[in-house]
Amino acid sequence: MRFGEISPRTIVLNILKSKKLSASVLTYLSEIGWREFSYSLLYYSKNLASVPINMKFQKFPWRKSSKDLELWKKGKTGIPLVDAAMKQIYEKGWMHNRLRMVVGSFLVKNLLLNWTLGERYFQETLLDYDEASNAAGWQWIAGCGADAAPYFRIFNPVTQGIKFDGDGHYIRRYVPEIANLPNKYLFNPWETPDEILAGAGVRLGETYPKPMVDLKASRDAALKAFSALRGAS
Repeated sequence: MRFGEISPRTIVLNILKSKKLSASVLTYLSEIGWREFSYSLLYYSKNLASVPINMKFQKFPWRKSSKDLELWKKGKTGIPLVDAAMKQIYEKGWMHNRLRMVVGSFLVKNLLLNWTLGERYFQETLLDYDEASNAAGWQWIAGCGADAAPYFRIFNPVTQGIKFDGDGHYIRRYVPEIANLPNKYLFNPWETPDEILAGAGVRLGETYPKPMVDLKASRDAALKAFSALRGAS
């Protein structure tokens, strides 16, 4: 689809002809629908990749930190799931949609950096970059799009890691410097007892970075900023 080798109409028609409409198939069809919705937004928007559909967000007090942006890009945030995903996108030019939401949420709602910075980086790195889906996805993450996520929806990379990478294979593959940590601490090494860190050969701030932000404190700051914007005229 990304390269025009097959059209969404062909996909939908063949699925409907098969009459195999299981729950997973219906979910897949809905994703095709979201893709087409993104293209309708692209058609009717002035510039979907840089101009928020919700115009209130033009006044949002985004932070400016090239240092924090670079740490995010290079997978050196100190948050294992975020770092693993950002290293994968740099090495492979791809990451799962779940991870795109996690790293996007971290950039926008934990670091309070402008969503357009993330949109631009994905444009530079994703092999499957799609002008409509990427821009619409980032506006969804930031809460400024037509189908935006609620402003209070902030992905917790620790609980997301535990839920979707419970055995730790993904993190250990892309963040080998903490591979020897037991699963209990793999997703939140900053809460690991010193003796366990030492036994795993991990020195926070040296072999693996300390978290660049406190997840709870940064979440609270984001909620305050987004809530204030929501109440603005």
